[in-house]
Amino acid sequence: MFYQDREACEKEMNLPLGIGIILFVLFVVAFVGIKLLRIPDIVIFILLGAALSFTDYFGDTDVFKVAGEIGLIVLFFLLGMKFTFRELGKKGKKVWKASVLDVVLGIGVTFAICQFFGHDIYTSLLIAGLVYATSSSITVKLLEHKNKLDNKESGFILSFLIFEDLITPILITVLIALEAGGLSGMDFVLIVLKIALLVAGALFIGKVVFKKAHDLIQRFIDEDYFVLFVLGVAITYGGFALYLDLSEVIGAFLAGIMLAETSFRDKVQEVAMPVRNLFLPFFFLNFGLTLEFTDEVPAIGLLITIVVWSILSKILIGYLGGQWYGLDKRESFETGLALTPRGEFSVIIAGLATGVIQIFSGMYILIAALIGMLLFQMAPKIGQLFSKREKKTG
Repeated sequence: MFYQDREACEKEMNLPLGIGIILFVLFVVAFVGIKLLRIPDIVIFILLGAALSFTDYFGDTDVFKVAGEIGLIVLFFLLGMKFTFRELGKKGKKVWKASVLDVVLGIGVTFAICQFFGHDIYTSLLIAGLVYATSSSITVKLLEHKNKLDNKESGFILSFLIFEDLITPILITVLIALEAGGLSGMDFVLIVLKIALLVAGALFIGKVVFKKAHDLIQRFIDEDYFVLFVLGVAITYGGFALYLDLSEVIGAFLAGIMLAETSFRDKVQEVAMPVRNLFLPFFFLNFGLTLEFTDEVPAIGLLITIVVWSILSKILIGYLGGQWYGLDKRESFETGLALTPRGEFSVIIAGLATGVIQIFSGMYILIAALIGMLLFQMAPKIGQLFSKREKKTG
C-alpha cells in the first residue's frame, strides 16, 4: 500500500512531464495560429488558457505564473533597451498631452459612468482601472509580430504605454489602500517618491556603475553564463520595484534602459531574446487560466457600455494624441486602434475584485483583449477606409 501511494504521488508530482507536454502544446497552437489561421500566437495562448480553465485540471498554476512573470519582465527589459534616458525624455515631452487626456477619459469618465450605474467609489475606481490600462505586453508583441517596432507610430505608442505603466501602479496602490480603509495624502506622496527613487537608481547604475564596470563586463561578455548576469540585472531591478510596492515591469523597463546606455547592448539583446521567447507564452496561458466565467453575465448593461467606451476612448486618444505627436490623421487613427487591447494590468486590478465584480472583470478583460487584438490586426484596412472617407469629405 505504501509503494502504491508513493507511485501515485510521483505521478502527480511529475513536473518535467507536465511542463514538457505544455511546451509541446504551446508549440502546436502557435504553429496553427501563425501558419494556418494567420492570427497572432497571443490570441491562441489566451484562448488555450481559457479553455483549460474549464477543465479544472490545473489546480495549482504557480509554475505557469512564475514562468509568465519571468517572460513579462524580460519583455519589458528588452523594450527598455530600445531607449536611452535622453531619448525617453524627448519622447515624454511629446506624449504628455495624450497621457493626461488618457487619464481624464480612461479613469475620470469611466468612473463617472460607473457612478451613474449605481456603484460605490471603490468599485467605480476599480472598473475605471480595468478600462484605463492598455495591455503593454499584448500591444508590444503585436507590434513585433507585424514588424512595426521601428515605425514612427510605435514611437508614440511605446512612449504612451510607458506613461500608463507609471500611472497604473499608483492606481493599484490607491485601490489597495481604499480597500484597506483609506489613503492619506502622505501615502500618495510616498508612492511618487518611490518612483523617483527607482528612476534615480537606474540613472546612477546606468551612467556610473556600468560605465566603471565596462572593462570587467567585457571579460565575460562572450561566455555562456553572461545570460545569468543579464537576467540577474533585469529580474533583480524588477524585484526591487516590487519591493517598493510598485510594478515589476517598471523596474524591468528601467533595467533595460540602464544597459541601453552601454556599448554591449546588442549582445544583451541577443542572449535575452530566447529567454523571452521561452517564458512569455506562459504569461498569456496563465492569463487565460485566471479568467472566470458563469452562465449568467453580470451587469450586462454596464459591461456593454464600458466595452464600447473603452474602445472609443482609446481611438480618440490615439487620434488626437498621435497628431500632437506629429503623425498624420491616418497614422493617428490606426494608432488609436492599436491602443485598444487590455491585458496584464487589468488582470492585476481584477484580482482586487471579489464576487460578481471579479466575474464581471474577467469577462470584460477577455472581450476587450480579443476585440482589441482584432482591431489591431485590421487597423491598416480600417485606416485606409478612414483615409478615403477623409478625402471625400475634405
